Order: sequence, then C-alpha cells, then structure tokens
Amino acid sequence: MSEVVNKTKLAKATTGVLAGLTTGQKNEALLVMAAALRTEAAFIIAANAEDLERGRLNGTPESMLDRLALDVSRIDSIAEGLQQIAVLPDPIGDDLETIERPNGLFIKKVRVPLGVIGIIYEARPNVTVDAAGLCLKTGNAVVLRGGSSALSSNRAITQVLHRALATTAVPADALQLIEDPNRSSVDEMLKLNGLLDVIIPRGGSSLIQNVVLNATVPVIETGAGICHTYLDASAEPGMAQRISLNAKAQRPSVCNSMETLLIHRDYAAQHILPLAEAFRDAHVELRGCPDTVALIPWALPVTTEDFATEYNDYILNVKIVDDLDAALRHIAEFSTKHSECIVTEDTANAERFLQEVDAAAVYHNASTRFTDGFEFGFGAEIGISTQKLHARGPMGLPALTSTKYIIHGSGQIRG
Repeated sequence: MSEVVNKTKLAKATTGVLAGLTTGQKNEALLVMAAALRTEAAFIIAANAEDLERGRLNGTPESMLDRLALDVSRIDSIAEGLQQIAVLPDPIGDDLETIERPNGLFIKKVRVPLGVIGIIYEARPNVTVDAAGLCLKTGNAVVLRGGSSALSSNRAITQVLHRALATTAVPADALQLIEDPNRSSVDEMLKLNGLLDVIIPRGGSSLIQNVVLNATVPVIETGAGICHTYLDASAEPGMAQRISLNAKAQRPSVCNSMETLLIHRDYAAQHILPLAEAFRDAHVELRGCPDTVALIPWALPVTTEDFATEYNDYILNVKIVDDLDAALRHIAEFSTKHSECIVTEDTANAERFLQEVDAAAVYHNASTRFTDGFEFGFGAEIGISTQKLHARGPMGLPALTSTKYIIHGSGQIRG
C-alpha cells in the first residue's frame, strides 16, 4: 500500500470521531496546537533552515525564499491564527433551514463536515497549520501534500502538531502529511475517489491547472493572482501612491499582490513620474506600454505575455489607458478573478467598477493585499477560491462544510 493510500485511510478512519466532537473539544485542541508551535519554535526553525539552504543551493529567488522562511515572529503569527480560529463560531450543526410538511414530517437542514479534505500546496509552510486548524475546527480530517521545497519545515510542523493532538480529544491521525516528494504522489491523490471527499490546490497556475484538469475527486479551485489596480482620473495622488506601493511591494510573493497597474491617461500626465520614482526606490522593476516607456525612461517594454504572468516578485506591469472602459476591458482579458482595485473619487466610476469586474474580491480605495482570511476576520483561510460553485473568495470555516437533511417522522409512509 502506498504512503498516499495508507495515510488517507488513516485520516478517513477518524471522521466518525471528528463528527462527534464538541466545539469545546475542538477549540481546546486548537489552543494546545498553538501553544506547542510556540514552545517548539526552535525545532521548527531549525528544520526550516534546511529548506532555506537547499533552496539557495538550487537558485530559488529571494522572493520565493521569503514565502518559505519562518522565524519566531512568523510562527507566533501562525499560532495566533489557530487561537483566532478557536474563538470563531463553530458552523457544524448550525440549523440552516426547517420545514414542517403537511403530513407531519419535520425536516431540518444542518451544516456537516465535508469529510476528508486533500490539500496540495507549494512553498508556504504556514499553510500546513492554517489548513490543519480550519479543517479540524470543522470536523474534517485533512491530508496535506506540500511542495518538496518545504518538506523539512512541513514535517517538523506536523510532528509538533501530532504531539499536541495526542493530548486532546482530536485524533492525531486526522492530520496527515504526504512526505513523498515525487509528482506521482500528487497524481495519486487526484484519483482517490471514495477516500478523499474534495481536493483544494494552493499554488501557482501550473499546479492548479494540473489538479483541475486531471482530478476525478471533486476540486475547489483556488486561483493564481494576476491582480490589477486602476488609478482613475480623479484618484487622490497620495492615496493612489500608498495603495499602489502596498499592493506591489509590501509582500510581492503572495497571490493578492498587484501585478499590473492601470493608469488613466489624465492621471498619468501629472502623476506618473513621482509614482514611478517611488517604485524605483522600492526596488520594483517597471515594464510599461509604449506610452508608459515614453514617460518613464527606465521602464522596460511590456509584452502581452507579461500581462498574463503572475510574477510573485518585484516586477510590475504599467499600462496607460484612455478611460474606465479600457481598464475594464484589460482586466476582463487578463484577470484571474482574484482581486481587483479601483482608486477614484468618482462615486459612479467606483460603483460601476465594483459591479462589472468579475472577481472574488473587488476594492475601492484599498489595497488588494487585504484579500486574506486573517484580514477578513476568518482567523485563517484554506485558500482564495476564484470559482463560483460552493465557495468564493477567502475560504473560512463555512466553506469547509456541506449540508445534511435530518427528517423526523411519526410513522409516515409515502402513498
């Protein structure tokens, strides 16, 4: 029996126990897990150093190493996410609807766990903890398959969480990590119908497309983040600069960072040069359309391929557009339906942008960097869903549930 099948069966065997746990028991486990992460931070950081060293030897870009890196502060933040999940309302068992039929049947619709959730992700070890916390809070078992670049970190984190769970009512086997780094382990997970109830991919477009196109297990699609910010003609210059810089340079390696800045021609005529200088000071390489290159001497020419690229790096596309219509057309062509922003003082333009842009999150006068479960008050997130079925946007606890109808009768039979 392969590692994938064996560990998934172990996880599935815990679903009955998980479904019967009280909210208090699940919350206690989350708090014990959070305390263990802080207590064993040195153990986790030592394992993380192995991944970082291996990444540097393999020529991994610094922006990607930043996604991988852990220190005491980041581990503390990850642990805090578990604590926040613990204080959130438990959706399991919520009554969503009640129906009393003329024949006396009493029907109730309630939230229940999905079952066993498989999560395939890349070089962000915090996902290991976020996924474990959200899944266990909702009574789901979880099978994790992280990227090989974070294997040492993920293994150490899982060991710490297993030791913590062993002291709680939550079975440790409900959390499983696939350690096989070969692509075949991913391919095997995609076909585990009957063992896995759903798969959630988190990572770059190639990973997501592989899962979406090849899985026979149901998939909740999380999208790559080709996010745009549009500076309208009436944008307040100080606000526009703050939002744009934050959206690109605060942490460019994450999916909610901006990849393309669209600028109204009238705004660009007055404000593009100081904005470009601010990006240069932030070490952001600019790639622009011909009009942009004419105004910014150090900008490189942009290509159509660039507009379709999620850089996750200090690189930004800049395009000057004639009006809101042109901005909307560009976004419709290149957006991955993740997060899109308009900066404007024109209420009508803002409302039109918010209504017409097809994305999981649309912003008026705020950075796209806020598309995050923690920032939305979910405690953590399992991913940012860019599909329209089941869940969309940052997926917190309710997104990890299904429903069940419970029917009470008094001997009724159907005639």
